[in-house]
Amino acid sequence: MALRFMSIEDMEEYLKPYVETAGEINVLDPEGLRGEPIDRLIYNAVFHESGEQRGAARALIKGIALQLGIVLSSIQGLYDAMGRGEAGGFTVPAVNIRGLTYDVSRALFRAGRANNSGAFLFEIAKSEIGYTFQEPSEYAVVVLAAAIKEGWRGPVFVQGDHFQLNAKKFAEDPEKEVAGVKELIKKAIEAGFYNIDIDSSTLVDLDQPDLPSQQKHNYEQAAALTKYIRELEPEGITVSVGGEIGEVGHKNSTVEELEAYMDNYLKILPEGMKGISKISVQTGTSHGGVPLADGTVAEVALDFGTLEAISKRAREKYGLSGAVQHGASTLPDEMFHRFPETTTSEIHLATGFQNMTYESEHFPQELKRKIYDWLNENCAGERKDGQTEEQFIYKTRKKGFGPFKQELWDLPAETRDAICGEIEAKFDFLFKKLNAVNTRETTEKFVQPVPVAPDVAKEIAAASD
Repeated sequence: MALRFMSIEDMEEYLKPYVETAGEINVLDPEGLRGEPIDRLIYNAVFHESGEQRGAARALIKGIALQLGIVLSSIQGLYDAMGRGEAGGFTVPAVNIRGLTYDVSRALFRAGRANNSGAFLFEIAKSEIGYTFQEPSEYAVVVLAAAIKEGWRGPVFVQGDHFQLNAKKFAEDPEKEVAGVKELIKKAIEAGFYNIDIDSSTLVDLDQPDLPSQQKHNYEQAAALTKYIRELEPEGITVSVGGEIGEVGHKNSTVEELEAYMDNYLKILPEGMKGISKISVQTGTSHGGVPLADGTVAEVALDFGTLEAISKRAREKYGLSGAVQHGASTLPDEMFHRFPETTTSEIHLATGFQNMTYESEHFPQELKRKIYDWLNENCAGERKDGQTEEQFIYKTRKKGFGPFKQELWDLPAETRDAICGEIEAKFDFLFKKLNAVNTRETTEKFVQPVPVAPDVAKEIAAASD
C-alpha cells in the first residue's frame, strides 16, 4: 500500500468513497473507512514529511470522529458523582501508551467494549511526550483514529499525566519553570486533553517544620495552574484536574498531608472555581518498579491502608473522587482487586505494557538488538555505578520508543496484532480485577460530551512545531 499522500487534494480524492470533505465533513461509508483508509490517514497524520499534510489529516480525523459520535471528553462529571457517592465500586484505569500507540489504543478500546466499560483513560506524561516523540496534538488524534477503527461510540478520555514542575529548575527560576508547564497545558487543551494531572508534589519540602509549610509551594502552584486551566478550557467543558501530595518513590502520604494541601489550595482558589477532582498519593510504589540485578522487578510493600484512608477523607471532606495510585503496572496480578476494595478512584499503568511489548516472543529480535545498541550508545551517561546490563536496559528502554517509532509502526500487521493481542488480554484482566466492568451506562449518565470542532489552522500549526 502506498501510504503517503502526495497532497491534501490527493488525500481528499482517495477518501471520496468514504468521506465528503467539501464543506462540513460527512461520513458516507463508516465500515469501509475502518479498513485501509483510516490506517492510511493516521499514518499520514503522524509520519508525513509535510506539517501541513499532517495537520490537515489530524483535523480530518477529528472531524470524522465527531461525525461518528466519538467525542474527546472530561471525566469530571463521573468523578463528581463518585465524590457525592452516586457512583463507585470500581477503579478507573489510566494507561500511558509509549509505543505502538495506534495498535495498543485499539486493544484498549476492544477490551473496554468487551467489558462494557466507559471509564478508562489514555494518558501520556510530560516526560513521555519528550522521549516517545508524541506531542499532544499527535497523541490525541492517534487515540481517536483507534476509536474510529474499532467502531467506538461516546466519550473518549485523554489525559495529561504528571504535568510536572522540576524542583531544581523551579528553585533557580520559578517563572520560567511555570511558564514551560503552562505552555504544555495550552498545547494539551487545544489538542483535546480535557483531563490534566498537575504534579507540583516535586516542590514539597520535608525539611520545613510543619505540614502546611512543607506543602506550600505544592498547593500554591497547583491552585495557580488550576486557574490557568480554567481560563483555557472550551465553553461547556470543565477539565478534570488532578493534584498530587506525595512524589512517587518517596515517603508514603498521610491524611494530614492531604488536609494541609487541600485546605490551603481551596483558600487560594478563586471563590466558585472548580478545583481538583482527585488526589495522587505515594503508597510505596515507584515508577516502572525497581529492577534487580537480573532485570526482574523487586516486590513492593504497597500500603493499601493509606489509599483507603486518604480516599475516604478526600470524598467525605472535599468531594473528590478519591485517591490515585501511580506506578502500578508492574505490581503482582494478585494485588489489583484491592484497589476497588479500598475505593481507589484511578490507577496509572505504564511500564508493564512497555515490558510486555519488548518481552513478547513476537517482538523481532533484530529490532530489539538495534534498539538496545542505540541505548548503550546514546544513554550511556545514565548508567549508574554497579548497575548490571539488565538493570540499565530495563531503566532506559522506554527511550527507544521515540527514535524507533516509525520502525515499530512499520512492523508487519500480524506482528503488531500478536503483540497487542497479549496486551489486550492484560487489559481485559485489569478491567475485571479493577471492577471497571459495566461502567458504560454510569459513565454516559454523568458525562455529557461537548463536541469541539477541529480548527484546521491550529492543527497544522501544532503539527508543524
